[in-house]
Amino acid sequence: MTQRVALATVMDRLSIDAVITDYAAAVDDGAWDDLGALFTSDGRSDYRGAGGPEGPAAEAVRWLSESLRPFPVRQHLIVNRRLELQDLGGYPGDLAQVRADYLSPMGPEAGAGGSVPAVVTGGRYVFDLRRTEPGWRLLSVTALRTWRYSPGAPIAG
Repeated sequence: MTQRVALATVMDRLSIDAVITDYAAAVDDGAWDDLGALFTSDGRSDYRGAGGPEGPAAEAVRWLSESLRPFPVRQHLIVNRRLELQDLGGYPGDLAQVRADYLSPMGPEAGAGGSVPAVVTGGRYVFDLRRTEPGWRLLSVTALRTWRYSPGAPIAG
């Protein structure tokens, strides 16, 4: 691997990491237009493993905006990121995959009353990305929830 290819690979890794971080921030902030902009025009999502739809990215963005509305406070943590870049004989290609774990606590604002319970979920994401003219974008997102906990309730899978 030449020094130029190594530098390009590092730049790709940083850019891809930024897309994943922007994904988490957009979900937490309810920035649904920003979330939609992270996908390619043919981007898809599969949230069946988290109780949601499978289909075009715009469908998932709508589902997230509706299902997360009752939880004004969200902190979406995406950790243990494992990134694989397409390898074209020693040169980076235009496809990548990130497998990462998530922890997602949600609930009411501090001190707020009401009937919104605190909920914490955890699981794994698989992000497939493609290099596009404006930069790396999400080609697909798959969410696989492995557990869900609400204080005072038994842990459910």
